[in-house]
Amino acid sequence: MIQQQLTVILIPLIMSSLLIFNFNSTNDWSGWEVENDVVMGGNSSSKLERSTEGNAVFKGYVSLENNGGFASLQYHFASKNIRNYKKAHILLKGDGKNYQFRIKANLKDRASYVYTFKTTGDWQTVEIPLKEMVPTFRGRKLDLPNFSADEIQEVRFLIGNNRAENFRLEIDKIELK
Repeated sequence: MIQQQLTVILIPLIMSSLLIFNFNSTNDWSGWEVENDVVMGGNSSSKLERSTEGNAVFKGYVSLENNGGFASLQYHFASKNIRNYKKAHILLKGDGKNYQFRIKANLKDRASYVYTFKTTGDWQTVEIPLKEMVPTFRGRKLDLPNFSADEIQEVRFLIGNNRAENFRLEIDKIELK
C-alpha cells in the first residue's frame, strides 16, 4: 500500500487597499461638497480648490459669530463594503491645526463617527483605526458603541476647534487598509 502525503501550503491573504478617493488621479470632484455652519446661522466660509499638483485644497475661515464654529468638506458615494478593512489612511498636508475625519455607514444616519487628528504642517499619512471612531451628533458624543459597520457611504473632513481661525488642509488620497 502506497501512502500519499498531502502538503498544504498556506498563503496569507493580503488585503489590498480600498481607495475611497484620489484627488490627483481624476478631474471629477463632483461628489465633493463644502458644508459650513451657515446651515445653522453661522458665518464660517470655506472652499475646495485644486493645487498645482492636482491635490484638493480645503481652506477658509471658521467664525464663531452667530453660534457658528465649523467648516466641513464631505463626499457621498454608493455604499462600499469595508468589512475586511481596519484603518483609514489619509495622505495630507495640514497647517498644524486639529481636524476631524468623519464617516457614516448610511447617509440616513444622524450620527457621524469621528476621529480627531493633529496636522504637522508637513506631508503626513494619518492612520485612523476605524474601531476608535466615536459616535457624535451635532458635536456631542453619543452613548453608543464605536464604529463597527461593514459599509460606508460618506467621508468628511471638519474643522471646529472652538476658535475663530483661518485653515488650510491639502489632501492627496483617502484609502482603507
